[in-house]
Amino acid sequence: MAIVKKYQAEVVKIDNRIEGIYTLELKSLSGRFKYQPGQFLHLALDAYDPSAGWPESRCFSMQSSPGEENIRITYAIKGGYTQKMSVELSTGRIVALKLPYGDLFTQEHPRENTVFIAGGTGITPFLSLFTHPSFADYLKPVLFLGLRSSRFNIYQKELALATKINHELRINTVYQDEQGILDIKKIQNCTPTPGCFFISGPPAMITGFKSILFSEGIHKEQVKTDEWE
Repeated sequence: MAIVKKYQAEVVKIDNRIEGIYTLELKSLSGRFKYQPGQFLHLALDAYDPSAGWPESRCFSMQSSPGEENIRITYAIKGGYTQKMSVELSTGRIVALKLPYGDLFTQEHPRENTVFIAGGTGITPFLSLFTHPSFADYLKPVLFLGLRSSRFNIYQKELALATKINHELRINTVYQDEQGILDIKKIQNCTPTPGCFFISGPPAMITGFKSILFSEGIHKEQVKTDEWE
């Protein structure tokens, strides 16, 4: 099990190209970040005081690869805390982080015919793997990415790097305003011999897709999800 460490971190960059969606780049002020692809962190706006315990925080998947110096996360405004983040955070702001958590890709799973399914910002834990050298070990991986429209596809740079690391990666992007939402049965038809399904996105999507896969005879061991909220 990974050792969880608390960090002071500085916000060094904020990208807000799409209304309501923010990508933060965070630099550690207390030692190099240590984590594995697919893991997540706790972010607190208030300073950490050991005598008072860990402050209110929220979980976010790490989008960056562990080989990078800084951590990137992307979040959409979905409640009071993320709304507060969008207002209070600016470059130079110091935040408290606690990481790493999760075992999305460190748990045992086949690396052939792996199917990655992401809805919106749910792509972020996958990007952490896709831009890591270990992604080259996957054989014939395929990604299905659902986004509201082409405007929300802010991940081209990382996906381009992913195809350089693994030339076999097939990317299927589904834009809701053009093609509707992701359809798990269509995905199954496109992937007749899946080794494993990884699903990340809105809780309702994850729950619905799991239910359909299980009803179609897919074993529970073949379905891995990014569920930490």
